Amino acid sequence: MGCFCFVINMKKNNIYIVFIYMAVLLISSRTLYSAENDFTVVRLHYRGGGDWYNNPSIIPNLLEFIDKQTIIQTREDEVQLSIMDDRLFSYPVLFMTGHGRVVFSPEEVKHLRDYLTNGGFLYADDDYGMQEHFFREMHKVFPDRDFHKVPFSHQIFHFPFEFSNGLPKIHEFDGGPPEAFGYFDQGRLIVFYTSNTNISDGWADPDVHNDPEAVRLQALQMGVNIMMYALTR
Repeated sequence: MGCFCFVINMKKNNIYIVFIYMAVLLISSRTLYSAENDFTVVRLHYRGGGDWYNNPSIIPNLLEFIDKQTIIQTREDEVQLSIMDDRLFSYPVLFMTGHGRVVFSPEEVKHLRDYLTNGGFLYADDDYGMQEHFFREMHKVFPDRDFHKVPFSHQIFHFPFEFSNGLPKIHEFDGGPPEAFGYFDQGRLIVFYTSNTNISDGWADPDVHNDPEAVRLQALQMGVNIMMYALTR
């Protein structure tokens, strides 16, 4: 799985060092991500009855934002795959969202574990009502570990865009602050779960939720941070 470099005007010296390092990685990864195989996100088609397909504009809008703001060439649309599809291993990032039930079969549990422990990354964004089901099924994938809150100091909140207080609040839900949870494998964040905010709703077309432009921008920038982390770790 390749690494990418974001062209963003940064002022801190340590960010420039990271930038140069990533540029070297980018050159070495060109054979993996050529013009014929531009970056995209896989939307996971899961079972259980949850609306895995909702908000069809979110991934195309995020990909467009990435394409315009960075040197990453992206596709115009997402890829939709089930967990048992072996093509899963050709993509570095999986995405899940929804309002309801999620169910993984024993075969799906093993396949997803293999994907995640061999370099893959899963971002799941609760669209209200998914958490109970998602946490239960992910415990089947990793029965020997638990979700942990991702601290504000984690890199995912600081590069390339700065979110010093963690996740931005996109939608109100039940009030209170947004929450970010993760599964870690040898120090690498492999599953990132966001709740009480709905980051991906902020990627939707402006007339879907009528979010202020500043809120949509924060959501898209946080989306870039998530993809950035996934692609460089």
